[in-house]
Amino acid sequence: MNTSIDYAGLLTAILPVVIVFAGASLSLLAEAVLPRRARWGTQLGLSLVVLVLAFGSSLAMYGSTASMAKDQTAMLMVDRPALGLWMLLAIFGLFSVLLFAEREVYGGVSAFTPSGAATPGSVDEKAAGEARHEHSEVFTLLLFSLTGMMLFLAADDLLMMFVALEIMSLPLYLLSGLARRRRLLSQEAALKYFLLGALSSAFFLFGIALVFAYSGSFQLAVIDSSIGQSTLAEGVLITGLLMMLVGLLFKVGIVPFHSWVPDVYTGAPTPVTAFMAVCTKIAAVGGLLRVLYVALGAERWNWQPVLAVAAILTMLVGAFVGLVQTDIKRLLAYSSITHAGYILVAVAGAAQAANGIGGLTSVSATSFYLLTYGVATIPAFAMVTMVRDNGAEVTQLTGWAGLGRKNPVFATVMAVFMLSFAGIPLTAGFMGKWAVFAAAFQGGWGWLALVGVLLSLVAAVYYLRVIAIMFFREPVDGPEVIDTSAATLVVVVLGLVATVVLGIVPGPAMTFFHNAGEFLRLGMM
Repeated sequence: MNTSIDYAGLLTAILPVVIVFAGASLSLLAEAVLPRRARWGTQLGLSLVVLVLAFGSSLAMYGSTASMAKDQTAMLMVDRPALGLWMLLAIFGLFSVLLFAEREVYGGVSAFTPSGAATPGSVDEKAAGEARHEHSEVFTLLLFSLTGMMLFLAADDLLMMFVALEIMSLPLYLLSGLARRRRLLSQEAALKYFLLGALSSAFFLFGIALVFAYSGSFQLAVIDSSIGQSTLAEGVLITGLLMMLVGLLFKVGIVPFHSWVPDVYTGAPTPVTAFMAVCTKIAAVGGLLRVLYVALGAERWNWQPVLAVAAILTMLVGAFVGLVQTDIKRLLAYSSITHAGYILVAVAGAAQAANGIGGLTSVSATSFYLLTYGVATIPAFAMVTMVRDNGAEVTQLTGWAGLGRKNPVFATVMAVFMLSFAGIPLTAGFMGKWAVFAAAFQGGWGWLALVGVLLSLVAAVYYLRVIAIMFFREPVDGPEVIDTSAATLVVVVLGLVATVVLGIVPGPAMTFFHNAGEFLRLGMM
């Protein structure tokens, strides 16, 4: 039997992943061999080039063929939905790199501690700060995390998915604990994220073991074909499915696996929070869709009610707990939880091409929603870094009072992002919500879409409260909007333009994700 491997064909089939992984490896090498003064600029430039190339290669592969055959060796399914989500990761990865590079708002230094190994407040940390040391490894960690994300959402094998999950998660645990200010809070956030993440990974791995016991394979297509044919009871498969859902829903931030989200978002450096809020969600949702739709589509009658209940609980907690938040980063964390619930509405609907509105399926609606969510979320976190008092971020909403009078442009732009989160017409958020609710309706889950609409009205209150605080409260002494670098300004401007354009002219983006079609192998019948 010929067991030769076509390495050239394999590398071509997964070229975007290879580019990002090679870039991460070069970044690690640069960290080891370059003098300290040359590392930051080199790492920044390398990261930008790598992500531009990854986006370009994904776009070229997307346009060259309607679908791509799976390479058995790679254990990946590089289909159009995967390529579309890879492009989103590249775009929002670029946004995140620009935020990582920000120095001006931090007084000429980065958002990251000068010495992550030093005890907070110690002499060693002070000496590293005075020497202006920088943790340029943050770019390396970002690229490795993106590599895991790209593998995770395209994995056609459960073992590959688990390995990708760890590659994606481990750098995030480190990045969460590297804040320059409030280091103890940052380290607490990193520890919570690590412990809860490890627990969720254990559930995910145990679920994989049970599914393997039932099907005799880790490959998603084989698992699908084994349903109803195994000698084991169906309860083994359902138990494995539920345990895998624990690991997947944890990464998305779904209730009741959401407790890490507000603490980690608050304690992590704000650029890292922005990166996690968008890119982790893209990868986790992509992986969730692939497991449920490709491997376990025949079990949809078992997992759809579970997802529907989880979606309602998530929207409830995100909407009502968000109402009482007094910290802007915690408010945006509960906003992220709420948006995860909206996404789950479309996933539970499981609308296919045969019944989607104009061909808008659950896969395409979810992908479009991730785009509309990302273009507002990363710039919103970027603007949080610009409100400062004595060099420190002002995250308490009381400090945002009267910003509309102090800096009308800043407050107006932030208001646009808040309106998009709320789903107000003529913003990207409105079209995103329409897409996911329409997908649920077409999948026969109209009542769930109605619940989502009602709870989105509740969540809109705290977005409008931020706007009211900025424009209708008397200014307070101290907090000011400070000048930022061109990098952060580019992120905010691009996000603003995209939020408005997607709200007014959503057609091209919707058509793009509609043309992506379904996964190559769809298990649901």
